[in-house]
Amino acid sequence: MSDNAEGRFFEDFTVGDVYRHRLGRTLSEADNTWFTLLTCNTNEIHFNADYAARTEFGRPLMNSCLTLSLVTGLSVEDISRNIVANLGWDKVTLPAPVFAGDTIYAESEVLETRPS
Repeated sequence: MSDNAEGRFFEDFTVGDVYRHRLGRTLSEADNTWFTLLTCNTNEIHFNADYAARTEFGRPLMNSCLTLSLVTGLSVEDISRNIVANLGWDKVTLPAPVFAGDTIYAESEVLETRPS
């Protein structure tokens, strides 16, 4: 391990560590449109304002997979800059709807460490 290396390595993680990732990201309607098109998600709640206005949310929701992808990306600098792959996620929750204009922040907790 080099003294000038960026990010953490396996030896730097301890079970119970919590990383509050410093970067946040404000989501736009364009982000949602592109992600919805890219993933072929045809649920109108993500792109039809008329339809969404008649739901309990009143406006289009951000695609939840976009939210998960964004949170994963926000964690890279602290968690995975020096690893080969994310092996999985545990206890992912989406506690509230996300809308265009919302700013997302993320945190990660180390639940287990093991060589793989």
